Amino acid sequence: MTDTTKFSVLVVEDDKSMRLSLMELLEAANWHVDTVARAELALDRLTKAQPDVILSDIRMPGMSGIDLLHQLQGTGAPPIVLISAHGDIPTAVQAMQDGAYSYLEKPYDPRRLLSVLSHAAEQHRMQHQNQRLKERLTQLAGLDRTLLGQSKQIMRLRDDILDLAQVQTSVLIQGETGTGKELVARALHDLGPNSDGPFVAVNCAVLSAERFEQEMFGTVDDPSGYILSAIGGTVFLDEICACPLPAQAKLLRVLEDKQVLPVGADTPIAANFRVISATNQDIIVATSAGQFRADLLYRINTMALTLPPLRGRRDDLMLLCIEFMQQLAQVYEIAPPVLTPDDLTQLMMHEWPGNVRELRNVIERRILAARRGGGSMEQALQADPLPQDVPETLREAVASFERELISKAIRTHQGRMDAAAEALGIGRRTLNEKIVKLGLNKDALL
Repeated sequence: MTDTTKFSVLVVEDDKSMRLSLMELLEAANWHVDTVARAELALDRLTKAQPDVILSDIRMPGMSGIDLLHQLQGTGAPPIVLISAHGDIPTAVQAMQDGAYSYLEKPYDPRRLLSVLSHAAEQHRMQHQNQRLKERLTQLAGLDRTLLGQSKQIMRLRDDILDLAQVQTSVLIQGETGTGKELVARALHDLGPNSDGPFVAVNCAVLSAERFEQEMFGTVDDPSGYILSAIGGTVFLDEICACPLPAQAKLLRVLEDKQVLPVGADTPIAANFRVISATNQDIIVATSAGQFRADLLYRINTMALTLPPLRGRRDDLMLLCIEFMQQLAQVYEIAPPVLTPDDLTQLMMHEWPGNVRELRNVIERRILAARRGGGSMEQALQADPLPQDVPETLREAVASFERELISKAIRTHQGRMDAAAEALGIGRRTLNEKIVKLGLNKDALL
């Protein structure tokens, strides 16, 4: 793997002896050097790697250095320094006007060459970092929309997310159901240095002790377990308190060693990833009761975030209500209903045990009622009556309820699975798993 502290250069030179001479000089100066003999090859090489600077001869068979310069203009390619034994003032001026970073003549002064290349590389990296900062700021605007609110708790949470996103330490997110734990985990990933890597969400509550190793670590025939799928990115262990005790020991070993041994394999695979965990239970109580390993807790809670319940930030309630009203009214193509004083009273008196997720569901029921020409917030707040044929077991009841909610979300968002997952407060992968597990037919729902 290339040392990212080194500058990297792509040398484009058709003369073999000159190419080797430049490579020796640059490598001696601690540069990472890649070389090609033709400009056409440079174009292909740039699709696979992005050096900090390109050093190109001007006169070469086929495509010239000037042609290469023109070809790369406007593509975000690294700066080009041109070098030629046939240089003259008009060529130099034209090259600079066409966008070349600099122009050198052969025979070159090694110190001058290294100085020009270093300045070009530094400028390119600075521009790249500035672009990344702009992207982060854009994402921050998205964070403001995702974690909507102006209360002190939510503003502090946004600041904490920005701080923790920049480090690769493990984070434990605690909060009640519906407070947005997975949204926070995704924000930590998206705003972090490994945002280009995968974000793999794992619902520990659905992992059985018997299948834990296969699903988490993969097998020798199919090493595509959750952990290996998260290499270079983030693994999000949702509802980690529900992880079976025997599985906790195996998970701890992987988190400590950063090595995964697929089931049936003889050799472990190195796995570099960030760990973000979440729970809606009191993990300290679970640890004291022997339901959660203390050593695993110490491993996952290097830093902790506690998400405030909605009833603890009532200053944000109306802001969230109006935002959901506008969003869902647009989805259902109606004007947002006017909130009456009684509606406001009902909203403020409710305790919101389901937090932001419950609020969104309530607003959706209010919008659907308004679409039919009636409704009130009091009616929207009432829980749906239980069906007459209540399932006999809790597992069946939960499955029936999940099946109803997921079906409704898929229909509401017209099959847009990312939007449906967001509305349900779960990850896209978790939604796909539940659709398969519950035997739902997406096409039949639309």
